[in-house]
Amino acid sequence: MKKIIILLLVTSLGSVSDAQSVLTLKRGIELGLEKNYEIQIVRNQQQILDNDVTIGNAGYLPTLDLSTGYSGTINNTDQRKPTGETVSNDGVHNQTLNAGVNLNWTIFDGFNIQANHSRLKELKLRGELNTRLTVEDFISQFTTAYYNYIKQTISLKNLKYAVLLSKERVRIVEARHNIGTASMLELQQARVDYNTDNSKLIKQHEVLYTLRTRLNEMIVSDNIDNKLTLADTLISFNPLLNKEEILDKALRINTELLLAQKEGRLSQLNLRMLQSENYPYLKVNAGYGYTQNVYETGTYDREKRLGFNYGVTLGFNLFDGFNRRRKQKNAKLEIENKQLEYQQTELAVRADFANMWMAYLNNMKLEGQERDNLKTARANFDIAMDRYKLGDLAGIEIREAQNSLLEAEERLVQSQYDTKLCEISLMLISGQIVSYVE
Repeated sequence: MKKIIILLLVTSLGSVSDAQSVLTLKRGIELGLEKNYEIQIVRNQQQILDNDVTIGNAGYLPTLDLSTGYSGTINNTDQRKPTGETVSNDGVHNQTLNAGVNLNWTIFDGFNIQANHSRLKELKLRGELNTRLTVEDFISQFTTAYYNYIKQTISLKNLKYAVLLSKERVRIVEARHNIGTASMLELQQARVDYNTDNSKLIKQHEVLYTLRTRLNEMIVSDNIDNKLTLADTLISFNPLLNKEEILDKALRINTELLLAQKEGRLSQLNLRMLQSENYPYLKVNAGYGYTQNVYETGTYDREKRLGFNYGVTLGFNLFDGFNRRRKQKNAKLEIENKQLEYQQTELAVRADFANMWMAYLNNMKLEGQERDNLKTARANFDIAMDRYKLGDLAGIEIREAQNSLLEAEERLVQSQYDTKLCEISLMLISGQIVSYVE
């Protein structure tokens, strides 16, 4: 009997644990990377590019075709011989049946095949970078939403506390009003303030619900209304980021910069492929086939052919209306544009880093200042509440002290959240955003 009771307890505890399972930042990101539809799509696109990197797709290999066909003609013919005799035939049905294997192979086309193969490899690498960029953007967005949910949860607790304080104020004023030491106006104002705080609390529940739905959407939860319990309850940030290290990594492994480099490499390969038209081309072909002709008139009524054919083609485009020169000139300009775009992207990365680093330092200073302000606001409110209970402080003054306390709490959590956003942005710029998963 005891074993059964213990088993039931273990089972019930297990079910409670499952129902109240918490979501860590790392686990949430892992779920999103595994199930998020946008990431699945970009990974499939990357796989397509991976599949395209073959020597056959580049043009190194020959093509081999098997073909068969049947054709026929039905004609009325009039034939006149030198003797003047005329022979007429109506409805002459001639038939042709053929089947064969044909091989075509480009041996040389001005290094176009080699350039195309290199282009396919670069497209594959660009696809990997696009996947990486999508993954980094997701991690950044999810981390931001995760800590925003924590921020709004803290704000909810602060508003609940504000409602409790307002409720206590109403209780005190009602007691005074009952014994005739407080006016009806003061009581009504206390109730108005209490209702105002309640309205803010109701709106805050709506904000949290929206954020919770967004988090469930990002991890592709089966139940979009699933109640989430986050492992973190406070917003923590790294105050020890190194400026030189982050800037160095931003200029070396920033995904957008790497993509700009790939675009420049692809533009160079495009020029190489166009320059292949400056060379002659060499192609070979061979085939083996069977042909049968059936004639209703003439010397023979049937003809069969079975055999091998081959050929070599050497060619060179002498003049194409100056289009070859025009395309190559435009390709060189495109290379120059890609270089300028890379420099523009690098400048934007430097500017984003500078702005974000300054914001990071300022928000950390602001966070320390707001901590001190919150201590002062709490002390002021405690003093004000004691005086209010003794009847030495007016209702409007306790309300101001209460609002100052709530504002100080909100400013502190906002400064913590802003600092965390700066940290996330710096990690994204320097290509280290995946550290939140590690």
